[in-house]
Amino acid sequence: MNGTVSIDRQRACGARCPSRETLAQWVASTLDELGSRGPGVGEVTVRYVEPEESRSLNAQFRHKDRPTNVLSFPAAEDPDELITLPGSDRPYLGDLVICPAIVEREAAEQGKSRRAHHAHMAVHGILHLLGYDHLTDEEAEQMESIEIRVLGSLGYPDPYA
Repeated sequence: MNGTVSIDRQRACGARCPSRETLAQWVASTLDELGSRGPGVGEVTVRYVEPEESRSLNAQFRHKDRPTNVLSFPAAEDPDELITLPGSDRPYLGDLVICPAIVEREAAEQGKSRRAHHAHMAVHGILHLLGYDHLTDEEAEQMESIEIRVLGSLGYPDPYA
């Protein structure tokens, strides 16, 4: 396990899912890329779910009645005010809910490797936990440029190419 990241990985689906160690590498690379703009260390829960659970959570929290690739639930409204959970020495960033069925379908449709798209969704989700968004063109450009650099450092191609 990476020394800067702690991952609580939950599998609530039958699909193959990235390992805790792989997730820790992806999250640590994202935090490394952010440098002083991020917390440097962190704890994250990543839950892998079936499409029905993804759809239910997406409907409840985003009012979109369909499954989605990744949902992010930040632990704090302000990423500068992260808390540390009892028994931990790292700030709690929040929860990611990833639906492998959607991620793998998108990867096939986009001609990407399954692993590269899983990495992209994890990096994308972590950035959301840390306050990044893509609601405006400027926000999208900033977030995408970080994703491209992180994925490149991990050996994956530009997900937007």
